Amino acid sequence: MSLLVTLDKDPQFTPQTSKAAPDRLIAGDPIYSTWLQDTARDGKIRTGVWESTPGENMSIKGESFEFCYILSGLVELTEEGGTPVRYSAGDSFVMKPGFVGTWKTIETVRKIFVVAA
Repeated sequence: MSLLVTLDKDPQFTPQTSKAAPDRLIAGDPIYSTWLQDTARDGKIRTGVWESTPGENMSIKGESFEFCYILSGLVELTEEGGTPVRYSAGDSFVMKPGFVGTWKTIETVRKIFVVAA
């Protein structure tokens, strides 16, 4: 088993699809696609590619830490009590444990993610 994992930014296998939880949905009807490509530490660390169609929802990280690298599209994140920040292709950011705010997908977005719970 190799300890080196190369992430495919355009995976050709069928993604897991989902939608925002009704109590977190703010606007639109975004569809989420997740191509999980690696897990570690009994599933507590997950890595892959995620995509969302336009819409807006509450983002609540709880105890998880998430690194994101935007491959395409445009999103706007607004931390509770903060100023909106936009991210597009080539941008990266981290949502730390305890983050609460809004995630607004303006143009269908695709990102590489690493989540550590």
